[in-house]
Amino acid sequence: AYEADESVEGHVVSRVKGGLSVDIGVKAFLPGSQVDLRPVRNLESLIGERLAFKVIKFNKRRGNIVLSRRALLEKERARQRTETLTTLEVGQIVDGVIKNLTDYGAFIDLGGIDGLLHVTDMSWGRVNHPSEIFQVGDQIKVKVLKFDPESERVSLGLKQIQPDPWVDAAHKYPIGKRVRGKVVSLADYGAFLELEAGIEGLVHVSEMSWTKRVKHPSKVVTAGDMVEAIVLDIDEVSRKISLGMKQIEPNPWSLIEEKYPVGTRVRGTVRNITNFGLFIGLEEGIDGLVHVSDISWTEQIKHPGEKFKKGDELDAIVLKIDKENEKFSLGIKQLTPNPWDDIQRTYPLGTEIEGEVTSVTDFGAFVRLADGIEGLIYTSELSPEPVEKAADVVNPGDRVKALVTRVDPGEQKISLSIKAVHDQQQRQALNELAAQQSRTQRSTLGDLLAEKLRKAGQPDSE
Repeated sequence: AYEADESVEGHVVSRVKGGLSVDIGVKAFLPGSQVDLRPVRNLESLIGERLAFKVIKFNKRRGNIVLSRRALLEKERARQRTETLTTLEVGQIVDGVIKNLTDYGAFIDLGGIDGLLHVTDMSWGRVNHPSEIFQVGDQIKVKVLKFDPESERVSLGLKQIQPDPWVDAAHKYPIGKRVRGKVVSLADYGAFLELEAGIEGLVHVSEMSWTKRVKHPSKVVTAGDMVEAIVLDIDEVSRKISLGMKQIEPNPWSLIEEKYPVGTRVRGTVRNITNFGLFIGLEEGIDGLVHVSDISWTEQIKHPGEKFKKGDELDAIVLKIDKENEKFSLGIKQLTPNPWDDIQRTYPLGTEIEGEVTSVTDFGAFVRLADGIEGLIYTSELSPEPVEKAADVVNPGDRVKALVTRVDPGEQKISLSIKAVHDQQQRQALNELAAQQSRTQRSTLGDLLAEKLRKAGQPDSE
C-alpha cells in the first residue's frame, strides 16, 4: 500500500503521545497533525472508529509505520473542489456545512471550497453575532450571491431564500397603528423596537414622553423590554419605521389651554433658574417660564437668582400658551398694576420731587422715585452752572430735588432737572406744558421754550 500509494483501513486503538495508535493489522502511529484537515482538540473522540488512512512512512526493520488521514481528506477535498467549481453559479441554492464562525460571519464548506455567509445576510432581522443562530458543524442551505472562479471567492446569503418582511410592511404597519415590540438596541438618540423578525422601528428620544426631557433612552427603557408604540411614519424604500411611545397617552398640552387659560393666576415651585428667567413647576412635567423682563415693572434685574432660589413658591399670571412648541409663558409683574400706566397723573410735568441718586453715568444720574421708578437727570440738567462730568456734581446715595420735565409711559422714561428748580422761566414753561399735556403729551420742555422765544422775537438758542 505504501509503494502503490493506496489507502489502508484500521481501528483507532488509543491515545498516545503526539497522536493516536491505530491497528491496521500491525500497530501504526497517526500523528495529531494528520488526523483531519483542521486541528482536532479532542483526539479521544476518534477511539474505536474504523477509518481509512494513507501510509506516509514505513520502516519494516524498525517496525515503524506512520499514517495520515489528512492526506486522503485533502485528496477528496480537491476532487470535490474541482466538481464544485464546475457546477457553482450565482443564484444557485446549495447545501453546506458551517466550518467556522467569526464576528462578521460564518464560513460554509460547499464541498472543497468555502463561502462566506456575512452576518448581514443571515437574517432579515438583527443578528449581533453568528453564534446566536449557528454552531460549527450545522448543515445549512444557502444562496450563492457572488462567485469569482479566479479567486474562488463565494458570497452566500441565507435571508435571500426567505420571504422579505418589508414587501408588505406599509400594509401591515399603517401610520397611526398601535404596535408592540421588543427593545433590541439603544442609541444616544433613541431605542430600536423589533416588531417582527426583520422589521425594526425607531422611537426617537423626543417621542418617548410628552413632559419629560429624555436625555438618553436608557432612562425610560432597557434592552429586552416589551413596549407599546404608535406608528408615526414608514418608508419602505429606506426600510425605516418611526415610532412614538408618548402618543399612547393623551397629550397633556392639549388640556393646558382649558386648565390654565390666559390670565389665570397660578401658584408653583421654582424648579430651575437661568440668566433669562425662572421655570415654575405647576404640575408633573409642566413648567412655565417667567422671563426676566416679566419679573418686575420697575426693577432692573440682571439675573433672577438675585431675588429667587430653587424651591420658592410663587404666584404668577398665565401670559401665553404655545401648545405646538410646548411652551408656557408666565408673568410675576402682571400680578400688580403697571405703575407706568398712571405715571402722568402721579408725576405731572413741573412736579418737584426728592429722591436718592442710585447711579451716575457719563450722560447723567439716575434718581429713584416712589414705587421703584427711576428718573434720569442729564448732565446738562444737573446744575444751573455748566457741568462737564456728572460725577463732579452728584454721587450715588445723594438726596436731590428736581423737577419733572418729561414723561414717556410708552418708553417708561422720566426726565428730571435740578437746573429747572432754580430757573423761573423753565418752571413757568413746565406749568404751561402740563396744562396743555392732553394734546401735547410728546412735547418737550425745549420745544415750549423755543416757541416762547420765537414769539418774543428773539433768536432760538439751545
